[in-house]
Amino acid sequence: MSERVGDDAGSGQRGGRTFTPDFLTELFRNPLDAGYADAAAARARNGRAARPGWRVGPVSLAVIVLLGFLFAVAYRQTTAEEPGRAQARSGLVAQIKQRQADTDALSMRADQLREEVTRQREAALGGSRAARLRNLEASTGLGRVRGDGLVVRLADGPAGQDSLSGANVGPSQVLYSDLQGVANDLWGAGAEAIAINGQRLTATSTIRNAGQAILVDFRPVTGPYEVSAIGPGSMRKQYESSRSALTMRKVAQDTGLSFGVREVDDLTLPAAPEPRLRYAEPAVSPSSSSSPSGDGSSGSGTSPSPSGGGR
Repeated sequence: MSERVGDDAGSGQRGGRTFTPDFLTELFRNPLDAGYADAAAARARNGRAARPGWRVGPVSLAVIVLLGFLFAVAYRQTTAEEPGRAQARSGLVAQIKQRQADTDALSMRADQLREEVTRQREAALGGSRAARLRNLEASTGLGRVRGDGLVVRLADGPAGQDSLSGANVGPSQVLYSDLQGVANDLWGAGAEAIAINGQRLTATSTIRNAGQAILVDFRPVTGPYEVSAIGPGSMRKQYESSRSALTMRKVAQDTGLSFGVREVDDLTLPAAPEPRLRYAEPAVSPSSSSSPSGDGSSGSGTSPSPSGGGR
């Protein structure tokens, strides 16, 4: 009688093993937690109906329809008004360009008339007087000048970038005070004539800001800014050691602002516009300044102080 020990042993080993499914298999087999099934069974035992799904009531439906209608009307109105806004914007741009062209044409006409007046005046004055007048106009900024000089160029740094090294040197944009410092130090270095982006500076010139714009004699200038100066050959050396040059190089190094100085041969600077002359007039008549008083003594004899005067 033969015995199949091996088969019995193998069968016993197979029957003694248990295999448990891994976590991922169980998760995909039963994706819902067992607590949901227990809650549903308890609800069924207690006689409660299953919780209904999401439903839209009449009020909610009316609100949704109303909101959809309002959004549709707003979108249609916006798209309908867009051509009008674009047309208005293009009209304003066309007006600005036309006004700029008219201004340029009037400026050219004014230059031509100024040159004609100069020729007529020189012809009437004669040689020596005309030469003296030309020298006076050149020194005061009312005449066009030509000669060797310097050009100091300043340009804004990258937008949104301030100091790279943490130093308190201000923003990376060119300020009106920067142009003021450059112009003043060029005068101190011996400059005989200065212009900023073609705007000639005189003794009454102003450099100020209006919002984000920089105005030179109430005329806007935009970057890059070029401060041109005509003067002696030693002007560059003296300017390089000035306070504004050292400051602007530090600012350029820390913020990325562009600053450079170069020499230019045969530089021509235009004449400044004709000044608007103003004349002083007495505030009161001389007879009313001193009136006799009742006790025989004269009045105070003081005249009103001019505007801005007095402390």
